[in-house]
Amino acid sequence: MIIKNIEAKVRLATFLSATSFVTAVMIVLVVSFFAYRQVADARKSVYVLDANSVPLLARQTDVQLNRAAEYRSHVNLFHSLFFSLTPDDKYIEYQMKRAMYLVDESGALQYNNLKEKGFFNSILSSSAVLTLQTDSIFIDEGRRYFRYYGKQKIDRRSSAIIRSLVTEGYLKDLEIRSDNNPHAVLITRWKTLENKDLENVQKNSF
Repeated sequence: MIIKNIEAKVRLATFLSATSFVTAVMIVLVVSFFAYRQVADARKSVYVLDANSVPLLARQTDVQLNRAAEYRSHVNLFHSLFFSLTPDDKYIEYQMKRAMYLVDESGALQYNNLKEKGFFNSILSSSAVLTLQTDSIFIDEGRRYFRYYGKQKIDRRSSAIIRSLVTEGYLKDLEIRSDNNPHAVLITRWKTLENKDLENVQKNSF
């Protein structure tokens, strides 16, 4: 009888020890999980000082939540750089250099084609000022496809021409943002679908 009581107590003590050990491990895991989440959330919050040295809370957001807006901004920036020009060869070179950071070789191909056709020389010889107005930018996030709709104004001494501009291409995410490519996006397979005159207004020659 005494031996049976001792065996029962040993089994009970073993059970209680095992239960305590498992419970302790579970508590450690749960506490570690919530501590990790708290630290991760804390890293998303920083304080910045305004002009009056008042701390303001700034929250980090998931980049994918706002990616469509960044895609549109990137596409708009590229087209603005590529199609807004003045009759200054240094300025044209500067604009093209900045634009090439945002696009793959398809952009360089279009630039070289325009250069061979004398497009940039005609801007210089006619003192033309080119400005671009964006109408809309369609983004298909699933395919990373875009289509750009805009109007380009070519303002010369003798006339002002309004041209429609429709282009399309695809978007590739890059791992690193830089000063030259702040959105970390690269336009690929870019091509012009439409670029035709909508209006041609002759100016007075006197």
